[in-house]
Amino acid sequence: MSIFKRGKTYWYHFLFNGEHIQKSTKQGNPRTARQIEAAHRTALAKGEVGIEERKPAPTFSAFTERFLAFVEADRKTKPQTVAFYRAKTNRLLEYAPIASARLDRIDEGVIADYIVARRATVGPATVNRELATLRRMLRLARKWKAITAVPDVELMTGERNREFVLSRTEEETYLNACPQPLQDIAVLMLETGLRIGEALRLSWEDIVMKPVNGARFGFLRVREGKSKNARRIIPLSDRAAFMLNERESARTSEYVFANREGQVYLGTSMNHLHRDVAAPIVDKKRKPIFHPDFVLHSLRHTMLTRLGESGVDAFTIMRIAGHSSITVSQRYIHPTPEAVERAFERLQRFAELPENQPKRLPPATVSATSAEQVAVSH
Repeated sequence: MSIFKRGKTYWYHFLFNGEHIQKSTKQGNPRTARQIEAAHRTALAKGEVGIEERKPAPTFSAFTERFLAFVEADRKTKPQTVAFYRAKTNRLLEYAPIASARLDRIDEGVIADYIVARRATVGPATVNRELATLRRMLRLARKWKAITAVPDVELMTGERNREFVLSRTEEETYLNACPQPLQDIAVLMLETGLRIGEALRLSWEDIVMKPVNGARFGFLRVREGKSKNARRIIPLSDRAAFMLNERESARTSEYVFANREGQVYLGTSMNHLHRDVAAPIVDKKRKPIFHPDFVLHSLRHTMLTRLGESGVDAFTIMRIAGHSSITVSQRYIHPTPEAVERAFERLQRFAELPENQPKRLPPATVSATSAEQVAVSH
């Protein structure tokens, strides 16, 4: 490095690619002058090898526009998902320390302060949905190279899981009170375990009423959902098939459940209708029959719980439900002492088979359905 003093200020000069570079540092401190010269050399070197200076990270407020535009394009066929992210983003924007912060300044401390502020007015479930939205935004920001690292966004504990299950008697009472199309939607969810969004998006081309390739049941096809595992084939029970046959005889749209304009119902509309049906139902003492946790999703939960109680294994429940993880499906499996005894009986019989005899025993629980075997032909 070469610096020299001219008057009260230091200058620097050096050769770069055969060119003489000379500039004033406008500084009277030699140490500072050398730092300025080094910075100039570095900037020239970066330009020489095509290195670009990283732009400052955008503020959270500015980044939300790009994020929401992406969500609208990526989830164009799922208006409820778009509405969800827009609502949660707006909540995050209401908290000034996050809204005005640059993305690379949103750290665990800022997030902790946000949790404290929000918990003063809302429950853990609401906060967790907002935190999940923030986490996704920050991960996309890193993917798009707006930031280089993502802070740990840990969800709160203590979130209540709605695990209400309808009894057979409650099911009959509820269905008798349901108007159409809620009644048929409820029947389908109870018989197939579909999510409400999956049921509402069903089209008639997704329904195969006649069993094929030796299967016992017809089936329906779920083409898309929350994850890649949501795409699946589900057999139709007799009750589900009967209901669908009745609806098909009066079909007016490509969708199984269509409004007067022939379009898909909104999930929120069905949730409101469900609430209006279930809440007023009371017993002789004027007490509500249904638990406050009885939501429309409880119909899916009821069906999956019944599968577990009937002895279906977690992997089969995962396939039927379209879960993204076996961990979720295992919640529906509660082995009884008798089931544990049967497992050891099978193990004992297996050990006692002769060495020259194939050691294969019939499955202890329901496994893959034959309906899945016809997916390739349709």
